[in-house]
Amino acid sequence: MQHKHKLFVLLLLTGFLGWSQTGKVSGKIFDGSSNETLAFANIVVKATSKGVTSDFEGYYEIVLSPGTYTLSFSFIGYETKDISEVIIKPGEVTNLDIVLNPSGISFDTVVITAKKARNTEAAILNVQRKSVNLMDGISAQSFKKLAVSNVASAVKNVPGVSVQGSKYVYVRGLGDRYTKSILNGVDIPGLDPDRNTVQLDIFPTYIIDNVQILKSSTANYPADFTGGMVNIVTKDLPSQKTSSLSIGGSYNSSMHFRNDYLTYKGSGTDFLGYDNGLRMLPISRNQYIPDAFSRNPALTTITKTFNPNLKAQRGTSGMDFSLAYTTGNQYDVGEDKKLGYLVSVSYKNKTSFYKDYERGFYRTFADKSIYELDFSENQIGDLGKNEVLVSGLAGITLKTQKSKYRLNLLHIQNGESTAGYFKQVKNFSDAVTVFKDNLQYTQRAISNALLYGKHVNEDASFTFEWKLSPTYSLIEDKDARVTPFQFDETTNTYSIRPSSAGSPRRIWRTLEELNNVSKIDFTLKQTLFNNDAKLTFGASHTYKNRDFSIDDYFLLIRGSSGEYLQGNADLLLDDANVYDASTGLGTYVKGNYEPSNTFNSYNNNFAGYVSESVNIFEKLKTIIGVRVEKFEQYYTGQNNSGSIIYNNVKTIDKFDVFPSANFIYSVNDDTNLRFSYARTVARPSFKEASITQIFDPITNLTFNGNIDLQPSYINNFDVRFEMFSEKAQLIAVSGFYKSFKDPIELAFFSASAPDNLQPRNIGSANVYGVEIDVRKNLSFLGDNFKYLSFNFNASLIKSDQEMDKSPNGEYESKLLNLRDGETLSGKRVLQGQSPYLINAGISYSNNEKGIQSGLFYNVQGKSLEVVGIGAIPDVYTMPFNSLNFTFSKAFGENQKSSISIKFDNILNSDRESHFQSFNAQDRIFSKRHIGQALSIGYGFKF
Repeated sequence: MQHKHKLFVLLLLTGFLGWSQTGKVSGKIFDGSSNETLAFANIVVKATSKGVTSDFEGYYEIVLSPGTYTLSFSFIGYETKDISEVIIKPGEVTNLDIVLNPSGISFDTVVITAKKARNTEAAILNVQRKSVNLMDGISAQSFKKLAVSNVASAVKNVPGVSVQGSKYVYVRGLGDRYTKSILNGVDIPGLDPDRNTVQLDIFPTYIIDNVQILKSSTANYPADFTGGMVNIVTKDLPSQKTSSLSIGGSYNSSMHFRNDYLTYKGSGTDFLGYDNGLRMLPISRNQYIPDAFSRNPALTTITKTFNPNLKAQRGTSGMDFSLAYTTGNQYDVGEDKKLGYLVSVSYKNKTSFYKDYERGFYRTFADKSIYELDFSENQIGDLGKNEVLVSGLAGITLKTQKSKYRLNLLHIQNGESTAGYFKQVKNFSDAVTVFKDNLQYTQRAISNALLYGKHVNEDASFTFEWKLSPTYSLIEDKDARVTPFQFDETTNTYSIRPSSAGSPRRIWRTLEELNNVSKIDFTLKQTLFNNDAKLTFGASHTYKNRDFSIDDYFLLIRGSSGEYLQGNADLLLDDANVYDASTGLGTYVKGNYEPSNTFNSYNNNFAGYVSESVNIFEKLKTIIGVRVEKFEQYYTGQNNSGSIIYNNVKTIDKFDVFPSANFIYSVNDDTNLRFSYARTVARPSFKEASITQIFDPITNLTFNGNIDLQPSYINNFDVRFEMFSEKAQLIAVSGFYKSFKDPIELAFFSASAPDNLQPRNIGSANVYGVEIDVRKNLSFLGDNFKYLSFNFNASLIKSDQEMDKSPNGEYESKLLNLRDGETLSGKRVLQGQSPYLINAGISYSNNEKGIQSGLFYNVQGKSLEVVGIGAIPDVYTMPFNSLNFTFSKAFGENQKSSISIKFDNILNSDRESHFQSFNAQDRIFSKRHIGQALSIGYGFKF
């Protein structure tokens, strides 16, 4: 027995030493005419007897002794390509992806070096060149050049793309409603279920292979996008064991190590992104609360269950920091079977401090000869925020000769603690000054699973794919606390005045949502018109169900206006000031539950599609498809009086047909002319299509749902000329036109309620635009410039939107408030649409020395944020000029270590939104000073 054990250990050591003394070359083989993988292509190592065949996904790998080799790639009907100078190192994997082009009548062998063949930035451009969709993209190589750690920071350099709040991607200047995000081709929710795009800063770049921005639609994609679709493609099976660890920190002089930072005492688990129960609602919604006249001791007991901490405290802010770890490997688990895994965990802790954060409300004067805006209300103060984001992604893949199975699990945990102290001046009805403390904690948790299968027949001419993806989301606002004190300047006193300043308030909000996506796709390779063709067809079902509720309580004082508190919010629930049943005096709790803020809503979307891709002529490729979707949405809820009750009422019932057509004319191998058309849709969210009223204690704004909202339909036309060249160079010019029917826009509720907003279907709209994209290597200036590249892309966009011409609507109410000399055409720009976008940068990339550096500029033109009504003017988001510098250096053995430095917002720009009116000076709607940030990161691969 001992001899057997020794033999086993010897075999293990021999296997390990054998691998350490050999290396491996692996990669994928692609069809140059379609950019699809080539199944069962031949790979031969010249001057040896070794050779393999690629699998059904075009993947291959060969184990070789250390040395330099020439590999020959071939496939029937395609060119033969010899790749020289393939260097194999002991214990390492050399990645080598190859493109084979149809041979036509030539039988010459193409010979290139491995260094030239291996260029991921050129690879993503080849995907772009051969894509059936009009698309742009960014590769893993570009991530290094930009020295970015997450997807959101990277994609803002893509033509026509802007990033809002450092998280959310907008395409072609259109708002969130018209942009959709998917992961590996499947819908996934984000941390905010009311957004159509996923929060992209949760995806670390080291698990991403590339990001594709689709700007035209085909039938196999969901119909609910218009501006663009962001497809995040994660890395596939690793070819060897690989692990990486990174740590980073960011310092902003305007936000970090400030001793005037605002915070408050939270729970012991806030640093992990969740509350441990400290902030939970202390009583049941159905708890009976005696009134203050009853002198019931139970009122004292109930009031004391509420957390007494109400004041924002001054403290010292920390800096941002992050940690991330990724590991993966693959194993041979039998004949022609491979099992692989990929695991990634990350932790981010971000601290923000906005000094003199400002929000204002203005209106026009009744006297039409006065052009300047009349001050209505202003709020200014300090806001501190700490945000924790913990994410985990785990995937396991099993691959056989003809099948592939994958299970991905994703969990995101996010906690956001906010503390603010504001001075609020109201001048519209009563001239009052209010000082208020705001404390808020939002906890978000998203759990997603993806089960995926892919199967092919003997020659891979028929493919069947299936996907199941359930998601559970829980988002909670836990004990939002607002404590306003009215200040009397004549007596220098603070008091609680509910009628003029509002009551102290406690709010709990809960949103629970279940999503389930199921999808099947079939692909059949054919021959039509003596050319290769491909028929795709499939079906899908998406189910979403949301429960939403708000619990709201007032803190009131009986027998006093609270002057003895001297404006100290923490004294409001001090034991000495809490309601005393013997006297009937003091602070007590009063319920303010509103039935309209509790609802259930769900929808079903059944879809089917068919599409045919064929080269009608040698140079003309056509993709014609049609998609049908049956969408139903149901609502259960009631208004506060109970006079209107919805019991599983169908609020949206649509059966829609969405045709699409894409034509690609290949002028030559490097030049395309594209034309596309598609019909798409934008649907209201659950929150929008409701009767709920959601108050935001930080901005003092109230969102009002609109149960009558209907989908908006869009016709999309695109044309593009693109020319590719070596060294990942590109020149592309695009034009597009979009017509909107019943676009959904966010507007002020009424002229008498400027702090209330509501989404509405408004008229029709048109958007016209042109884009230009130039990526140029500067080697033409001389050999000293070969590592320098310049990129520039810009979009110019024009939009026109018909105003709401219903009685007392936007057009009629604005007409009554025109200034002298002002005219009104009945049209304006589309809400959220920017008139221009500009991205420019110059970068230095030297892979041999491991140096990547660049200076990048981005700006988006002003866009209509909130539609005005009556005397309330429109609000515009102003341009934010972003100039950032990045530098990264890889070093050590095989460049496994790297350090990165990034300087954000070099121009020290502020984020501002303005009221704008005819011949009037702009006035602040909101303003935040975000400061300049210096980030340093270190990464290590092992």
